[in-house]
Amino acid sequence: MNGKIKWWFKWPSVCNMFLKKLDRYILGKFLKTFLFSITLILLIFIVFDIKDKIQTFSTQNIPLKEIIFDYYLMFIPYYGNQFSPMFTFIAVVFFTSKMAHQTEFVAILSSGTSFRRLMRPYVVGAFIIGFSSLVLNHFFLPKAFKIKIGFEDKYINNGYNSDERNIHRKIGPNRILYFESFDNKQNTAYKVSIEDVVNDKQTYFLSADFMKWDSLKKHWLLENVNERKIIEQDRLDTLKNQKPVFKQINSFSPTKEVKMEFTPYDMHRFESKYEAMTYFELKEFIIREKLKGSSRIEFFEVENYKRTSFPFATFILTIIAVCVSSRKVRGGVGLQIALGLLISCIYIMLMYIFTITATSGIGIPWLAVWTPNIVFTFVAFYFYKKAQK
Repeated sequence: MNGKIKWWFKWPSVCNMFLKKLDRYILGKFLKTFLFSITLILLIFIVFDIKDKIQTFSTQNIPLKEIIFDYYLMFIPYYGNQFSPMFTFIAVVFFTSKMAHQTEFVAILSSGTSFRRLMRPYVVGAFIIGFSSLVLNHFFLPKAFKIKIGFEDKYINNGYNSDERNIHRKIGPNRILYFESFDNKQNTAYKVSIEDVVNDKQTYFLSADFMKWDSLKKHWLLENVNERKIIEQDRLDTLKNQKPVFKQINSFSPTKEVKMEFTPYDMHRFESKYEAMTYFELKEFIIREKLKGSSRIEFFEVENYKRTSFPFATFILTIIAVCVSSRKVRGGVGLQIALGLLISCIYIMLMYIFTITATSGIGIPWLAVWTPNIVFTFVAFYFYKKAQK
C-alpha cells in the first residue's frame, strides 16, 4: 500500500520526466484551443436548438430540470464527441499556424529539436482526446443517448410510434413472425401470423387479430387465435408415388399466451436499437440479430466499428494538421485554416460515403468504416515526410 502511495506522489515527477517544458507548453495550447473551439460550437448548436424547440418546451410545460439534465446535459457530450476529430484538427491548425507566424518553430528547430521530437506533445494530446472519445463511444455515450432519446420520444415526438407496415421478423431457426402494423404506445401488433417452416415445408401456422405485450409476465397475449398444425403420418400414400401423408389439425382459441424472441423493444426507434447500447450490449445484440436472420446486421456492425475508427482519426488528423500548419506561408493563418477545413470536410465526406456503402450491403462493414482512416494514413505520411524537409 505504501508503495502505491509513493508511486502516486511520484506520478507528477514521472510526467515531468516524459513531458519537458516545451511539451507542456504545446500540449497546454493544444488542449485549451480544442476545449475552447468545441465549447464555442456546442454553445452555437444549443442556441439554435433552443430556438427550434422553445415553443415545444413552453407549450408542454416540460420541467426545467428534465430539459437541462435529460436533454442538454446528454446533448453536449454526444455532439461534442461526434465533432471531436474535426475540431481537434481545426484547433491544431489554428494554434500551430499562429506559432509558425510568430516564428516560434524557427527558434525551436534551430535549437536542435527535430521535427519528430516536436510531434511528441501533439501525439500525447491526440491520445488524450482519442482515448477519451473511445471510452465515451463504447460505454458512456450510449447511456446518455438512451436518456436523450427517451426525453425526445416523451415530449418532442409526442410518444414515438412506428410507421413500419407489413413487418416480417425471424424469431427462431424455423419460425417467422408477421404483423401488419405496430402501436408503440399500446405495445400492440395487429393482424398477426406465426409460421414454422421446416425443410421448405410449413408445419405450423397461427393467425390472430392482434397481440398485446404483458410487461409483468414478459409474454404476448393473442386474441382470436386460429391455429393449424400439419403432421406427417406414419403411413404412405400408395396412390401418390409413396409420398408421406400429412394430417391437418385446426383449432380456435379466444386468447393465447405466447413467449417468443420478440419484444416491444425490437420496434423502438431504429437509432435507439444500436446507438443506445454499450459495447458488450451491442456485441450480444448483433449475435442475436444474426440468429434471427435480420436484414439490418450491417447497420449494427458499422456502428460498432465506427465507435473505434472515429477516435483513431484524431491521431491521423492531428499529424496532418501539424504538418500543414507548422510552416509560415503567404496568405496567413486564414489560408491554413481554410485548408484544414477542406481536409476535414473531405474526411467526413469519405466517412459517410463508405458508411452508406456498407449499410447498403455493397461493401464489407469493417473495411468500409476503416477505409477513410487507411486513405488518410497515407496522406498523413506524405505530409509528414514533406514537413521534415
